[in-house]
This record gives sequence, C-alpha cells and structure tokens, in this order.
Amino acid sequence: MASEFEKNSSTTMYVEESAEVLENGQVQKNVDDDGREKRTGTVLTAGAHIITAVIGSGVLSLAWAMAQLGWVAGPIILLLFSFITYFTSTLLADCYRSPGPVTGKRNYSYTEAVRSHLGGIKVQLCGISQYGNLVGVTIGYTITASISMVAVVRSNCFHKKGHKASCTVSNYPYMIIFAVIQIILSQIPNFHKLSWLSILAAVMSFAYSLIGLGLSIAKVVGVGHHVRTSVTGTVVGVDVSASQKLWRCLQAIGDIAFAYAFSTILIEIQDTLRSPPAENKVMKKASLVGVFTTTLFYVLCGTIGYAAFGNNAPGNFLTGFGFYEPFWLIDFANVCIAIHLIGAYQVFCQPIYRFVEGLCSERWPDNKFITSQHGINIPGFGVYYVNYFRMLWRTAYVVVTAVIAMIFPFFNAILGLIGAASFYPLTVYFPIEMHIAQRKIPKYSFTWIWLQILSWACLIVSLVAAAGSIQGLTQDVKTYKPFKPQDHE
Repeated sequence: MASEFEKNSSTTMYVEESAEVLENGQVQKNVDDDGREKRTGTVLTAGAHIITAVIGSGVLSLAWAMAQLGWVAGPIILLLFSFITYFTSTLLADCYRSPGPVTGKRNYSYTEAVRSHLGGIKVQLCGISQYGNLVGVTIGYTITASISMVAVVRSNCFHKKGHKASCTVSNYPYMIIFAVIQIILSQIPNFHKLSWLSILAAVMSFAYSLIGLGLSIAKVVGVGHHVRTSVTGTVVGVDVSASQKLWRCLQAIGDIAFAYAFSTILIEIQDTLRSPPAENKVMKKASLVGVFTTTLFYVLCGTIGYAAFGNNAPGNFLTGFGFYEPFWLIDFANVCIAIHLIGAYQVFCQPIYRFVEGLCSERWPDNKFITSQHGINIPGFGVYYVNYFRMLWRTAYVVVTAVIAMIFPFFNAILGLIGAASFYPLTVYFPIEMHIAQRKIPKYSFTWIWLQILSWACLIVSLVAAAGSIQGLTQDVKTYKPFKPQDHE
C-alpha cells in the first residue's frame, strides 16, 4: 500500500481530458494549465457539493443529540464544531497547490496534498483514513436510503390497512434498487460532470429538512403540546441511567462533530473550480457558504426538533411524527432523503473511482482495456465515451457495497466508529500539519502552540466518541439477526 499512496495518482484517466496540440504548436484553449479539460466549477457548484456531502440525513438525528446534551451544551457544541470545520477547511483549501497556494503545482486528491506537503508514513495513514471513510459512507448511505424507501411503503400500508396492520417490509429489495441506480450514475466519468446531481441532491436535503422543521413547529405550537426539556438534557434516574447518560452524551458529541466533516472530498471538489480567481479563494467562499448553510439548518432542526419531542426525541425526528398522518408529507420527505442520498453516494464514491482508475492507468499504461475510450453516439446527447474497465470496476464496487449493506444492516453504528477514526486525522490533524509546513511556522511559537492545542482537543473528542460508538455497536450486535426484516420505527 505504501508505494500506491506515495505515487502521484494524477495520471490523466480520460482521453477527452488530454491536451490537444495544434499543428502550429499552440495548445487548445479548452484545457487548463495542467493539460486537463477546462474546469468550470464555481462557488455555486462547489457549495452544492459541500451541502450534499455535509447535510446528509444526519440532520434528522440532531434533535436526539440535543436531547442528550440539553439547551446549553447542545447549541454551543454545534456552533463550536461548525467553526472548527470551517477553519480547518480554509487551511486545507490552501494545500490544493504546492508549494504556493496560488501558483504551485496542483494536487488532485487529499492523499496527494499530504504527499506534497508532509510525505513519509503520513501519506499511507491519510490514504487509509480517507478511502476507508469514503467506502464506509457509501455502505452507510445504501442502508439509510433503503430505510427511507421502506418508510414510504410502510406509511402507505398503514394508511390503507389501518394503524394496527402488520406492515413489516424487507429492506433488501430496496437496497438492490438503490444499487441499480448507482450502477447507472457511476458511469458519470468524474466529479466535473457531477454538478447537476449535487445541485439536485442539495435541493432535496433542503426539502426534507424544511419538512421536518415545519412539522416540528406545528407540533410545538399545537394545542395541548407539553414535553419535558431541560438545560442539561435527559435526566438521570428519570429518562436514562447514569451510564446511559454518559454514553449517549459521548455519542451525541461525536455525531455533531462528524456531521460537519467534508474534508475527505474537499480537494477533489476544489479540483473542479475554474480559475481565475484563485481556486483557494473560491473554495474558502464555498466552504463558508456550505458550513453557514449547514449550521443554520442544524441549529434550527436540532433546537426546534428538541422543543417538539423533548427528552424522548427519536433518533430520526421524521419518524417521530409517526407513519400515519400527514402520510403524504412524510412520504415526500422520505423520497427527498432517498434522492439526496443517491446524489451524496456519487459525491463520496467519485474520489475512490478516481484513485483506483489512476493507479491502474499508471501500472498498465499500454493496456487498451484500461485506457481505451469507445465513443457511442446517443441521439440528442451527442457522443458518450465508454471505458470498459471503468464500467466493470465501478459496477463491481456498487455491487460489493450493496452486499455488505445487506449483511450488516447495523453498519451505521460501524460508520460512527469510522467517523470517529477519520474525523481527527482528516478534518483536523493533516490540515493543521500541512498549514504549519507550508507557512513554515516555527515550533513553540504562539501560533504553533494554539494550533497544537486545537489538534489535541479534537483528538480527545474523537477518542471519546469512538468509545461511545463501540458501546453502541456492542448493543446492536447482541440483537442482530442476519437477513431478517429490520424494524425502523
């Protein structure tokens, strides 16, 4: 693995991205300074990628997190991690080029940025953290999307047959449907062609967040509404035991910390931006837009969701309104979640595709199966270039992730552990270390010391959240029955 991560995986993978030299020696204007296809990304498209990656369906669990932490600690931790995420994302944006953030050589992936600035064993650690996290997220999204699809079927079943009807539905057919859709979408060549899907997914995330928010407000102002909330959240001896309170608080802090993370794909998003203006400046603006928008939705959904359900807030606050009425609105929200996760899956798997395809192109540059493009004329759309290796490998990846999702339906608990393991190195440690190396910040200077304090504090958060995830995972494993329909109410 070491040599794989050490190598520059920036091989030009697609024929259409190569620079074309004219007979007089001039280079065509439809390519960038590195000979790749002209980048067209803007603050809007980068912001859409970030929102698609960040908001996720994790927003639905924030009411539960607020219930564990209470009115004071909950909002403070939300705002604190939004600031940390934005700050470290600005550091990472400056690492897209090296040695200088404006005129240096482009780094096409996070791993390559770490190789350029730090090198050594840190490159392998970054690669394992980044790609392990991305694989985990795509498996988790397969499970979550199938849960939303099943929720629609069950809602309609209850509506037709009555609230006491047995409406147990298996997730597995819906995981297969999700996988088939992803196999088709995975033929989108690269991140540059993904903007329309990210914008659609971002709109869907706003839609279901607003539905949940609207239903929560309606519940809060409804006649006879009374739930218990408190400054410190769930009450020991009333809602939970002392040990449950501790573990749930740790898990809630971890959920909030990981809910903001998009560092795994930041460099890949930045590589879609056109310049001028300088990519790092545009990326910082996009990060501000993404993190601000996300924080606004998180605070609203978390606090108003907590006000609606109190200390008994469910893990998914959409299910707290029941599968009953208004069934059509809950259905629409769950459809929006599924569509959003379809787009989010692609945002997270594209860096994996790029890494493997770049690696294979370097290893076997003369292999026609890996490198050849075959043009297919599609009426109304023009010529689409098919690469047989790309089609086969991406299909295999989607199938494998779907099978893992079927075998481990409690994978979201594992995902919490993966999030804990990757949050510190990818969101905090590497951006800070690369910033110190790039700016040549002296050891033990004031700036160096406070950056190290921030780094160590986030390491502690990751460790305690990992402990909470492991405890939750052991509880899930005790009740696990393979290939049995799961109840997600």
